[in-house]
Amino acid sequence: MSERSGSTCSSQTDGDLEGELDEEVESGEGRGQEQSSAPGFSAASFSASLRAVMRIKQKYQILKKRRQELCLAPAAAPLFGAPERGSPKIFTFDGTTPNAHAAFPPHANPQRKKKKRRRRVLFPNGGTPRTVPKGERSRATYCLYLLFAIVFLQVYNAIENLDDHVLRYDLEGLEKTLRREVYGQQGAVGGLLSHLQDYLSTYVHNKPLVVSVNGPTGVGKSHLGRLLAGHFRSVIGDALVLQYYVLHHCPQEADAPHCARNLSTRISDMVDRAEEEEKIPLFIFDEAEHMHGEILDALWTLVTSRQANEYMNAIYLFLSNLGQADVTKHVLHNSSSLSGADLAEELTPVLRNTLAKLHPLWAEADLVPLGLLEKSHVMACFLEEVTREGFYPDRANIERLAGEIEYFPAVGGQEFSKTGCKQVVAKVNLL
Repeated sequence: MSERSGSTCSSQTDGDLEGELDEEVESGEGRGQEQSSAPGFSAASFSASLRAVMRIKQKYQILKKRRQELCLAPAAAPLFGAPERGSPKIFTFDGTTPNAHAAFPPHANPQRKKKKRRRRVLFPNGGTPRTVPKGERSRATYCLYLLFAIVFLQVYNAIENLDDHVLRYDLEGLEKTLRREVYGQQGAVGGLLSHLQDYLSTYVHNKPLVVSVNGPTGVGKSHLGRLLAGHFRSVIGDALVLQYYVLHHCPQEADAPHCARNLSTRISDMVDRAEEEEKIPLFIFDEAEHMHGEILDALWTLVTSRQANEYMNAIYLFLSNLGQADVTKHVLHNSSSLSGADLAEELTPVLRNTLAKLHPLWAEADLVPLGLLEKSHVMACFLEEVTREGFYPDRANIERLAGEIEYFPAVGGQEFSKTGCKQVVAKVNLL
């Protein structure tokens, strides 16, 4: 194609050159004839013809140079709007030339995209043409969405129920009361509240909560039980709280079988009522060291029973001085480096071995030991009792009353009371 275009270019320029030269020669010959026919032919006429020849030669060189420039750039596109000189182009099947592509760029005449038509399916039953039916979604997808929604609602409802249970029992108020009213037992109070918090955060359990509070005489076991009973009566009602004093409700050993049956019946009734109200009852057994074997067996049966769900939603609190010798010995030997948390952690294995020998019920209980009270704790008990009785809280009088209490020998600069705050009420009543 390059050779064809070069020949075309040379033929076009040759034709142009010959036409212009013919015109120039004819004009030169005409002028020569006129000059020769003139009467005064001279050297001036010869110089005029020479100049004409020189002009023809210059014109020929210019046209030759133009022909070379056009032939050196055959692929260059002509200027927009400028007509292309030369012979007309003839259509051939050799394909389009680069000049044609350059003259008509792709973006100059964009082709419109044809819209795809939906194919219609003609059914052989003679029915009207119909479009292809859409594919149906699997029903399992909707079931999966429904399952996700149900699980989300269950989890959300469970979280709401946890908050409702914790708020119902007002454990924050109970904590403030116990830390304000119970002296010298901050570690035991924290452990007891931790057990209650974990158990009361939900209503579904696999076993009841059994807590055994053990400690020497006068360290605040009965006082702790009274505070718990008063708080739970205010939040769940008096009918779901039982305070059972063994020496009061069943003092005679001969009545133990009858007491055990009555206690089991009463607990069953309270548990059924609590199940209807969706609450957790509280059973407090004070002076548990005096509890008879029949009563312990009946309680052990209720605690270990897995037949009914309502018996698993209950709190059993036992208050006793069982293992007090171990508590006293441990506190006196480790008074300098002992704290409330360390006391519970170190004494729990010792107390569990001691109580397991007495009855299998204690193996089901979480142990919360109470330590000995110092002299400052005894003075705080006197101050509270004196203020309650309406006496002036004279510090010198309070120190005198606290000095009348028996103490163990001082260990590490600390004095521990042998009877705790048990004699405080009797001393104040003598004033």
